[in-house]
Amino acid sequence: MLSRDKWNQVARGQVLAIGNFDGVHLGHQALLGRARQIADQKKVGLCVMTFDPHPVAILKPEKSPGVLTPLEFKLRLLEKAKVDCVVVVRDNFDLLNLSPEDFIDRFLMVQLKPSAIVEGPSFTFGFGRSGNIETLKAIAATRGFDVEVVEPVHIALKTASDAMVSSSLIRQLLENSAVEDASLCLSRPYRLIGQVEAGRGKGTELGFPTANLKPLKQIIPAEGVYAGNVLIGDTLEDVCNGSAKLPAAISIGRARTFIAEHPLLLEAHILGQKTGPLYGKWMALDFIEFVRHQQRFESVEKFKEQIAVDCARIENILKINEIL
Repeated sequence: MLSRDKWNQVARGQVLAIGNFDGVHLGHQALLGRARQIADQKKVGLCVMTFDPHPVAILKPEKSPGVLTPLEFKLRLLEKAKVDCVVVVRDNFDLLNLSPEDFIDRFLMVQLKPSAIVEGPSFTFGFGRSGNIETLKAIAATRGFDVEVVEPVHIALKTASDAMVSSSLIRQLLENSAVEDASLCLSRPYRLIGQVEAGRGKGTELGFPTANLKPLKQIIPAEGVYAGNVLIGDTLEDVCNGSAKLPAAISIGRARTFIAEHPLLLEAHILGQKTGPLYGKWMALDFIEFVRHQQRFESVEKFKEQIAVDCARIENILKINEIL
């Protein structure tokens, strides 16, 4: 990752892809795959320019979209996609105010001078998003770089027969508990990342100890109980790089059985294993399948009975998922 003060270290003439790449979903993967092919043909590197935070968070904070992949996790996913270099634009207010032509001439051609730019058909750039893919092609024709357009990816989901994969769609799916469809769009389970914090101890009292997650700024799936896998690590890098292997019952809710209204809790009960104290550790939750909505129980005993039922069902879900 190169911050703005180190962009002079970027080799000129690389193939460039510009975007937020939030989620690094199937559409992004297709675009990066094509960009990698072009880079290999040209015998140059593949560079990605991404933004942190999202440009909308700079211009219109109240309309800023929720984050699917924190920067550290996004960088790991881009590395897996065989990207050679990632340029992260952080203090990007001045860039957002450049016209499309100035963005190319005063910024891209000076700092990066790409041999080709690979984008999707809905790509926009420049002040007020005034430049589009046709603008880019017109400018490229007189600046000496190629433009390749990669079409969006469409897939069949449980909730739609023909869905165009996008970060917006994935956010919507997560907000509606549809984590299986979100996984299809991502080509992997949706991962929520954070640190383990001290909880109320209720899970331990009930015989189902939980690790409570304080997540990074990410989209949190809808309230409910989910089957998932957990990864524990000492550092943020550990949980961005590793594979989640510990089976878990994941609960997102407000503990209404015990109190009328409680701040949202993200809890994971690791199935069949004792992990010991985890406070301060980093944890990743991979969401596999939605199990049920949250509900208020008449008694603690009824609640315990339901937890046992949930855990048995989740164990079965995860066994089937592992076979598949």
